[in-house]
Amino acid sequence: MTAPLTPSQPPHHQPPHDPWQAVAQPSGGMPPHGHEEDGPGMKTEVRQAAVIAVAVAASGILLGLLWMWLAPRVPLISDGEAVYLKDTEGEQAIGVDGTFTMLALGFGAVSGAVVFLLRKRGGIPLVVGLALGSLLGALLAWWAGILLGPETDVVAHAKAIGKGVVFDAPLELKAKGTLLAWPVAALAVHLGLTALFGPRDPDPYAVPPTAYEGPRSDDYPEGMNPGS
Repeated sequence: MTAPLTPSQPPHHQPPHDPWQAVAQPSGGMPPHGHEEDGPGMKTEVRQAAVIAVAVAASGILLGLLWMWLAPRVPLISDGEAVYLKDTEGEQAIGVDGTFTMLALGFGAVSGAVVFLLRKRGGIPLVVGLALGSLLGALLAWWAGILLGPETDVVAHAKAIGKGVVFDAPLELKAKGTLLAWPVAALAVHLGLTALFGPRDPDPYAVPPTAYEGPRSDDYPEGMNPGS
């Protein structure tokens, strides 16, 4: 049996435990207003984007070599006065553009996936670096394929080999829009992977669930027991 409270025995009342009070307080050292500073700074992101742009652009040399090796040849022939297509109904010229396009799409898909795996958090500088590097890589591949491919001076080459001898025309892109195949594929793959598998930022306004612990003994005045 507990003793009744008297004025000579003031209750030692502690403030009740409010489980919502812990929710209102920012936890984990989060700055006010729900903003959390994470990831590298802007300067670091720009440096990473520059490295990615250079690496992706350098791989354009490999694309140029593959294009030179896999693209069909356009046969030419000279009559001593002018140079003509040996096969006027051939589709080799279309195959040259198609080969470059298919290779560029493959390089774009691979570069977009590799960049995502290396840095999954993404960021605007990273996307810009990937797009710029892909475009520069396509231009470098075009230049390398032409430089390392068949002779570009058709008239001089025809005079050098003589009349009636078949030779290969230099590589040439008829549709310059194929240069955009690489950056478009790279951005599409990277953005798609980021949307599907990229990290999600926590909602700063979400209220975490709090388990109800029931009344505590120190929530009541001294000498009182809710079970008595």
